[in-house]
Amino acid sequence: MAVYEIVQILVGLAVLGAVVLPRLVSDKPLSFPIIYVAAGMILFSLPLGIELPDPITHSEITERLTELVVIIALMGSGLKLDRPFSVRAWSITWRLLGVVMPLTIAVVALLGWGVMGTLGVTAVLLGAVLAPTDPVLASDVGASPPTVDTDDTIDPDEQEDEVRFALTSEAGLNDGLAFPFTNLAIAMAGATGGSLAWLGEWALMDVGYKIIVGVVFGYLGGQAVARFIFGSASSTELAEVMEGAEALAATLIVYGVTEIAGGYGFIAVFVAALELRHYEWEHEYYRDLHDFAVIVERLLMAAVLVLFGGAVVGGLLAPLTPVEIAVGLVIVLVVRPVAGLVGLLGTSVPWGERAVVAAFGIRGIGSFYYLAHAFNEATFAEIELLVAQERLWAIVGFVVLTSIVVHGVAANPAMDLLERYQSSRTAPDESAEVTTD
Repeated sequence: MAVYEIVQILVGLAVLGAVVLPRLVSDKPLSFPIIYVAAGMILFSLPLGIELPDPITHSEITERLTELVVIIALMGSGLKLDRPFSVRAWSITWRLLGVVMPLTIAVVALLGWGVMGTLGVTAVLLGAVLAPTDPVLASDVGASPPTVDTDDTIDPDEQEDEVRFALTSEAGLNDGLAFPFTNLAIAMAGATGGSLAWLGEWALMDVGYKIIVGVVFGYLGGQAVARFIFGSASSTELAEVMEGAEALAATLIVYGVTEIAGGYGFIAVFVAALELRHYEWEHEYYRDLHDFAVIVERLLMAAVLVLFGGAVVGGLLAPLTPVEIAVGLVIVLVVRPVAGLVGLLGTSVPWGERAVVAAFGIRGIGSFYYLAHAFNEATFAEIELLVAQERLWAIVGFVVLTSIVVHGVAANPAMDLLERYQSSRTAPDESAEVTTD
């Protein structure tokens, strides 16, 4: 059997599915990711002679492929957000980043160390990779595309509802802010001699320098790309056909330059997307940029999810114990929702909306990236992490699979219920109307 031709057919089916499936599942308790993971499990179970995907054996490919999906998703997420940036307007985002994410990392690490019996460094890594809300898989509960009115103008005052804004902005920023904690685990594993000198270096470089560089390069990159895009109009048929491709170009350029400078490229791409989005409010071209980014993201996501399904069939989850399964379920169903509610205490957001924000901290492809990155960065000195590879991949794979299924089934019904709840709160009370002569 010709393996190459079979792969061509499978890729074609994946592309076709990426186009058709969103229409078929938009109003059903089912999601695009669930179908692709299931398809991968079925396809790789067939006797087609195709090698089963293994993220441990092919860790470099795993890191690069998931990295590409995430950065393109970050560009799309940033282009969706119509809300002008300010400390006050983004207050819910700061709570999710400054309270919910660290709290989630700490609780997951404690579960890893105290319940699963992992070593401290392994527990910290587990908490770091499972903390971020995934920008790739959160599209069903994220913000809608850039707002365009019937007269082709964009009104910055027509902001997203708080739930969709919160989940999109959180996913856009916490993927980059999980990096310091991932690097903390790597630094802890490589520390020798009992010295704490590495801790100061980690705080200075991984927390300070790299975040600042990411923000600065993102801002400058977004400004440069915006001036380039809006400074010249499409004048040829080919240029018009390629409209929107600048989003992919901006993603790759900003990410690459920031990484070379030693900063966090994830943060830079999201900040660049925000700057690009806010450069000219009243321009419909943002739709083209957003739509192109989403197309590329969907195709790459389909590939990753099919491979993930194949990895599951290939035994990715085999090392799991009943205790680890229980911990995985607690992480998805208890830890994130409770941490989310704690982080939103004291806000003016209604409890119904708080519950949705807290519950839909979807774990996904970003977790795969961080785990692959950590193992690829580890040297022989970090043997503690290398020994734990199979176990960590199993628990992370289980958490992501659980999140895909639980959140995928619940997303459409939950968002429909939320919209009805919001409509009922804003509808005028006819009984209160009084007429006078």
